[in-house]
Amino acid sequence: MATIKNLKDLYIDGVKDMHSACKQSIPVTEEMVRAAQSEDLKKALEASIKGTREGMASMEKLARAHGADPAGEHCKGMEGLAAEARKHALEAEFADEDTQDAAIIGQYQRLAHYAITGYGTLKAWAKRLGFNDDAKVLDQCTAATYEGDEDMTRIAVKGGINKAAM
Repeated sequence: MATIKNLKDLYIDGVKDMHSACKQSIPVTEEMVRAAQSEDLKKALEASIKGTREGMASMEKLARAHGADPAGEHCKGMEGLAAEARKHALEAEFADEDTQDAAIIGQYQRLAHYAITGYGTLKAWAKRLGFNDDAKVLDQCTAATYEGDEDMTRIAVKGGINKAAM
């Protein structure tokens, strides 16, 4: 790992970390699509995969714009969250489909909240560094991730999955 000398180095490292986080979250989300029973949940998860791919592409562009290879980092945080998602939403034994769908939503939201935090931190750093175009991209990534999170809450609460899982 290279020495981080200043905020710009920290920012670039963070962009690469988010690229890795996106890359790692896609396979587990694909597994959740296959395990989900609710059609609304499946559609929301599929949309989130598309959004995550777009976020990953955005992180790649930002990294390359600053002369960095986006593949040069491995996000340990997302590695752990992906392992937890598999353990608690995919590998556990469930008495019914609604309970598993509720678990899938909860685990997906943990992945999404990690991304929201990462994008938000990077946006703050980008603004401080005067990387206003980067900040706009990061704001779009954050907004898209929030939207996916809100969709999951809607499916869980208004869609009745949490109630059915009781």
